[in-house]
Amino acid sequence: MDEMGLNSMALRIRMFFLLFFISSPVILMATLMYQSSSFRLFVGFPFSKGKGKVLEPHNNFTTNAFGLGTEIQNTTTHKDFGGGDEISDVKVLSGETQNGTAAEGTPENLIVAEVVTAPTSPLIAHRLNCLKNGSSTNDSGIPDDRDKLLHGLLASGFDEASCISRLQSYLYRKAASPHKPSPYLISKLRNYEEIHTRCGPNSRAYNRNMIRIVHSKNNGNGVTAAMCKYLVWTPVNGLGNQMISIAATFLYAILTDRVLLVKFGKDKHGLFCEPFLNSTWQLPEKSPFWNENHVETYQRMLEKDRASANNSKEEKGLPSALFLNLQHTRSDPEKLFHCDHSQDLLRKVPLLILQSDQYFVPSLFMTPSFNLEITKMFPEKATVFHHLGRYLFHPSNEAWGLISRFYKAHLAKADERIGLQIRVFRPVSTPPQAVMNLVLSCTIMNKLLPEVVAMQNSVSSATKNQMVKAVLVASLYAEHGEILQTKYLKKQSATGEVIEVYQPSHERRQKYNDNKHNMKAWTEMYLLSLSDVLVTTSLSTFGYVAQGLGNLRPWLLYKLTNNETHFPACERDFSLEPCYHTPPKHYCNGKPIKDFASSFPYMRECKDFRFGVKLVNG
Repeated sequence: MDEMGLNSMALRIRMFFLLFFISSPVILMATLMYQSSSFRLFVGFPFSKGKGKVLEPHNNFTTNAFGLGTEIQNTTTHKDFGGGDEISDVKVLSGETQNGTAAEGTPENLIVAEVVTAPTSPLIAHRLNCLKNGSSTNDSGIPDDRDKLLHGLLASGFDEASCISRLQSYLYRKAASPHKPSPYLISKLRNYEEIHTRCGPNSRAYNRNMIRIVHSKNNGNGVTAAMCKYLVWTPVNGLGNQMISIAATFLYAILTDRVLLVKFGKDKHGLFCEPFLNSTWQLPEKSPFWNENHVETYQRMLEKDRASANNSKEEKGLPSALFLNLQHTRSDPEKLFHCDHSQDLLRKVPLLILQSDQYFVPSLFMTPSFNLEITKMFPEKATVFHHLGRYLFHPSNEAWGLISRFYKAHLAKADERIGLQIRVFRPVSTPPQAVMNLVLSCTIMNKLLPEVVAMQNSVSSATKNQMVKAVLVASLYAEHGEILQTKYLKKQSATGEVIEVYQPSHERRQKYNDNKHNMKAWTEMYLLSLSDVLVTTSLSTFGYVAQGLGNLRPWLLYKLTNNETHFPACERDFSLEPCYHTPPKHYCNGKPIKDFASSFPYMRECKDFRFGVKLVNG
């Protein structure tokens, strides 16, 4: 080989090694990103074999409908939220094919959401098109683009990509809420947002005020108009209790011109979007008020105040921070939080740490100094949580991925969506069949679900206009979904309706301080809120959240504690509002409250708890 050939070969070899060393890191990084779950995006339902192929309908098949995603950025995995072998035996019931394929059992055979053979009404088809295109029209019965901000309830200016649900969730509801926020509520929210931006975490005012609060022992009497005041919410009990108490605490913050800060641990990471523009509502983890053990209590302050009233020499100085425990039990001493005298004292304390598992909004209506203001904000008194819940609680992009994919795949094409929220308070003494007997008695008697008749040997009498009802079961126990599924599996409905049953998860027990559990709970609460009809369990705050967000007056199931029957099995609630389980027991003058309705005409005894009260209109 001549010298020129040798040089040419050497050049090619050098170029080969140069390209190899340049490309190797890129290939290695791409491989690691693909293998690492932290880079993997939520992909929703696994695709079926033969994507896009519509097969002929086959009656009375079953298919696994619980494969809600494979992974969601280390937050919720396919198995954890209902996929995989854990619940592969729980299947969807339908009178005909769901999504056009008679697949059964294994995740690899789960159905593509876009492939559908079940009859679809023009309204449903239009709603699906709106979800796909991100727009809608009024004459279709679906909210139009003006409802993105919920008639002024939400502020504009947010980056849509940072919280997709904020401006898309309205498309997932059948119609816009008939309850419009009052102009005064809107103005109060815009005013609060300005205060939060000016005084919230990472602002100069926040750093300056926190230093002042920390270094002051009795600074309460020295609060100035220019000083920012704070209200720190701290969690207790399950996510439903926490959400209703956050909404109540936020209203209290608005009424007292305080900045709301929430103490969110890792168990609530990735659940909600930030509700306030250009700021955060999360208390910094390095805050000296992350732990309230060193902070004086509200109860102690009341005792000191009583002592000072009886002794002129008693020290009247107020602390710069105070721990306010509103986590009532029926045996607690009266806290007098609803009294103006107590509020006058609290108004002088720069920082309050509030702990509650209750929806204490009715006590704010009972407070004379708040009553006029809160009535102007909410002329419809039974819509407080409906407005504040939709303002505060927007599913994060991670949660919204779970919600939107499940909705589009299983619920959007149904003519009617029925939410069943089942809570068992004493599972040892309450067998699943007793619970489902109660549920079926309620739903069939009130014509929410049809009776069944023996399956005919002939081909199904399904017609093009056959109604499809999708039932979403939210329960800790798989047996509840299975029993409902079995009822409609081999029998036809007496009305000819097709009944489909979906249960996203079953955890067996409620878990506290668990992020994955909270993610499942939050997505199921939100999915329930997208129902057309809602059936909930008495006393369950899980149901309270769903009914308030969805503008739904639920059917309340009787609370079973053993193997018994009850008639009626359920009652229709009279209000969207959560029940306040532990309202004040005394007027501010010390006399006992015997009848709330006679003194407070906008309150009624709760249907699901006779010791509780809830707000009503007029």
